[in-house]
Amino acid sequence: MSVPNEIIVENPWLRVGCTLGEGPIYDPTTSILHFVDISEKRVYHVDTGNLQVKVEQFQEPVTCLSLRQNDTRLACVAARGFALLQGDSNLEYFNEPLPAEEASHTRFNDGGCDSKGRFFAGTLYSPKDDIPGRLYRYDPSDGSCVVADPGPFTDSNGLGWSPDEKIFYFTDSFKNIIYAYDYDDGKLANRRVFVDAIALGLPENSFCDGLCVDREGYIWSARWGGSQIVRFAKDGTIDLVVRFPTALNVTACCFGGPNNDQLFVTTAHCGANGGSSDLQERYPDSGHIFRVDLAGKYEGGARYKFTG
Repeated sequence: MSVPNEIIVENPWLRVGCTLGEGPIYDPTTSILHFVDISEKRVYHVDTGNLQVKVEQFQEPVTCLSLRQNDTRLACVAARGFALLQGDSNLEYFNEPLPAEEASHTRFNDGGCDSKGRFFAGTLYSPKDDIPGRLYRYDPSDGSCVVADPGPFTDSNGLGWSPDEKIFYFTDSFKNIIYAYDYDDGKLANRRVFVDAIALGLPENSFCDGLCVDREGYIWSARWGGSQIVRFAKDGTIDLVVRFPTALNVTACCFGGPNNDQLFVTTAHCGANGGSSDLQERYPDSGHIFRVDLAGKYEGGARYKFTG
């Protein structure tokens, strides 16, 4: 596989030792980077100016985060559904859409909000119980929560919108596919394959994970097991690869910083999700946070807030 452009990042920005670091979001009003460790049921809050770290410990996994409109507290998706972080390691669900017979066999995973504050989030496939991954949409304007796409999906993962919000992107990790949909004010249509990672020549033992969208509408997709983030052009071709030689499981990314041109990257320990801890010696920075300085080259797109 030929790569037109490449950036190599040698060292982590913050050594936190997450088991399963995920879901970074940057708050431009406070300069705080928030992210989660799903396996350890923790939420991290990092002052990007002085690198002061605060950690909240929860009783169940918090899997992704969202800034809120007119509120400094965060919204989130946790194992059972949509919730608010109340501070001091307190979490309050406001919608738990999983059917009772499925709730103990699957959980929610990644998510994000559109410009109207609707919260989209997907669930995980449970092959033992024959429960598919599904994509849900919670609308704070009327409190409704519906299945936006019943799939079936494997590990529902990174999602986002084109700058004009006419295209919605959604990742099916174990299929190594990023889908694109037509998007119209909360409605999804015309699901199609945007990226087939294996067909593009990316390694079969690496998988599409979290993503973010930049100002130009290009998709930055983290690759679990691949030590890299791939920037895909709007036609689904590979435009750029950012490599992290000392971290195996690159999980998610977001833009931030004063000029929205710093890419913050979460990673996971080599032993996470049934992986091999023996690889940690070869990839010693797996589980730490990286920052990629993209000043003068790339700038992040809009990151919308939850309006509930």
